[in-house]
Amino acid sequence: MVKNKKLQEIDLSLNSLVVFRKLMTQEVILPLRGLLDTETMDPVIQLRLYTEFVSRLYTQSMNLTEYIFRLICEDENFYITAKARGEEIDPLLDACVENELAILERLARLKPHELQREVSYYGVLPEWKTSDINFCEAYTERLKHIGRCGYGQFARHSCYVLREGRCVPVQHPDPVRLSGLCGYEAERQRILDNTEALLSGKPAQNVLLYGDAGTGKSATVKALANTYYDEGLRLIQLTKAQIPELPHLLEQLCGNPLKFIIFLDDLCLSGDGAEIAELKAALEGSVYKKCINTVIYATGNHRKLVRNSGTEAVYGEIQRHENEQELNALSERFGIQIYFEIPSRQKYLDIAVFLAEQKGLKLPRNTVEQAAWSYAQQTGSCTPRAAEQIISQLLAEEQ
Repeated sequence: MVKNKKLQEIDLSLNSLVVFRKLMTQEVILPLRGLLDTETMDPVIQLRLYTEFVSRLYTQSMNLTEYIFRLICEDENFYITAKARGEEIDPLLDACVENELAILERLARLKPHELQREVSYYGVLPEWKTSDINFCEAYTERLKHIGRCGYGQFARHSCYVLREGRCVPVQHPDPVRLSGLCGYEAERQRILDNTEALLSGKPAQNVLLYGDAGTGKSATVKALANTYYDEGLRLIQLTKAQIPELPHLLEQLCGNPLKFIIFLDDLCLSGDGAEIAELKAALEGSVYKKCINTVIYATGNHRKLVRNSGTEAVYGEIQRHENEQELNALSERFGIQIYFEIPSRQKYLDIAVFLAEQKGLKLPRNTVEQAAWSYAQQTGSCTPRAAEQIISQLLAEEQ
């Protein structure tokens, strides 16, 4: 069967892509192109390509126009990276991008019936939606806010982990937000002020959050990524073993218009000096340029941040360690150090009541307080984590 003229023109124009050429290798686009670029085809192959295309699209979106525009926004190409760095763009390249966006918009507006006519099948075929998005206008508007929207791998997700040297998005991050945390208002305000300085392009400090387990240190950092995502903040979590990769990661992020928190959770270094030196160099003092768009937030129990390699545990302040000079230098790299202490009995009960109200627990305040204090006595802990655990238990019992 001979393809209609419109499909032939779209197919031909897709071969002219230069800036957005990588989009043609996307798994959803490949079978769609297969339907466009062959003039004669076996009916079974036509049907398979059609259903394969729709099946892959459905895993991403029900709307073809929105899906292709999302691919454009997430595409990391030489044009967007130059724009993000504020480089002057040759008018010829601007014209090229405008033309390619028009081509992709035409592809993105293909209606189901336009392809169904080309498939020799008389049964019911699945369909998709389209939208009237002006790709050129929408992309131009997005470029104006590139510092908040981002591009490439950082365009859609708030949290990432490092795997084999690559930042991989966390598909289902912890949804905790600052509005869902209670207590430690003064401590969190210092972190908020520092993070907002980072977002506004002002000098920001690396931060060490230390204190007892379950006091909300990690939750506070994760909540920042969720709360400030729309302002252009992204979080990348590293393990202790990945500390040597920090300098290379910082170099990669340095020219990005977004702002980044490098998150080292529950940090506990050995006392032989090697890990201390690696982290110290990453925080400041290596040959790499200091990145004004990146800070390092670390959490840990202050007594365990550095542990002795011998048989005795190190207690007291970090400066008392035998590698005093190294430790002082490491400590100084964290311009802000914030202590999260165990709350008093009343603050613990206030946190439990706050969580009960937030989660919709239908119990009187005194009942919640009694249950929370009884749980604290049983577990030996009156931290925010313990409060959350008992409220979850009460919710389960209520249901």
